Amino acid sequence: MTTSFFGRRQLLAAAIALCAFPAVQAQGDWPRGQTIRMVVPFTAGSGTDIVARLVAERLGPALGTSVIIDNKPGAGGTLGAAQVAKAAPDGYTLLVHSAGHLVNPSIYPGLSYDTLKDFAGVTPLASLPNVLVAPPGRFADVKDLVAQAKAKPAGFNYASAGNGSATHMNAEVFRLAAGLQAQHVPFRGTPEAMTEVMGGRVDWFFAPMVSALPLIKDGRLKALAVGTGKRSSVMPQVPTTVEAGVPGSEYLFWVGLFAPAKTPRPVVDRLQAEVAKIMAAPDLKERLDKLGAEPFTMPSADFDRFLADQTAKAQQVVKAAGIKVD
Repeated sequence: MTTSFFGRRQLLAAAIALCAFPAVQAQGDWPRGQTIRMVVPFTAGSGTDIVARLVAERLGPALGTSVIIDNKPGAGGTLGAAQVAKAAPDGYTLLVHSAGHLVNPSIYPGLSYDTLKDFAGVTPLASLPNVLVAPPGRFADVKDLVAQAKAKPAGFNYASAGNGSATHMNAEVFRLAAGLQAQHVPFRGTPEAMTEVMGGRVDWFFAPMVSALPLIKDGRLKALAVGTGKRSSVMPQVPTTVEAGVPGSEYLFWVGLFAPAKTPRPVVDRLQAEVAKIMAAPDLKERLDKLGAEPFTMPSADFDRFLADQTAKAQQVVKAAGIKVD
């Protein structure tokens, strides 16, 4: 018996659909109890890490599986990001990164991945104000810091959690707005930078509020100002850098969730929906409030557009500040 041309086409279409059925079924069943690895490209205790852990402990039960945190610090967050960029796009390897993720293409020209093309933006998670901290007794206030730094530009230094990190960008936005000259000292992560500031070996640091707050309360760090456009509810007595006399110095530090590019859209959408519900929970918002952070989510398509816009702005700051890999 012969098969007509149109019959052969129908058989071929049926075969293709049959072959594709397991993949579609797999996406629908995701995550099928398989462990999800959430890579954080910074040290444990950093602002990004703290937010990631808050999300992970709730995302696992919401998906019916376990979510583990895998800290892969180094090179401004590029080491961990590279691992996720090369991971299978199946929803089992995710990335939690900060605003610094968008800076890295401008300062690491040899990156093995494309920040925009090799990742699917799932959603931002939270916005975290950075707080300008210094050793107790070093400066009376921001005006004092600016005056001392201008009087002795070669004698002051400032820390960051790595070249191009959000802590570095906040410092550069502040430094440029204030017209300061000072020596940048990058560290492996936020905890290391704060240790050096507490020890008096570094003059100032824009630390994530979630990391610095306990040390500020203990009197081991002095909070001079917050880097965002509005005061923090957990330290309402501390002014913003703009209120402290440095116009144009505000900076938005956010943490977001990413998946490898080509991760199936149903998986990305499921992740976004579950995370949005997690971040909207009143008890989680209360936990974030105590840390000085705020829930910050949006649909995946909007997040991708946000990333493109923020990347362009980051490039402008990098160029103006002359940021390079040390």
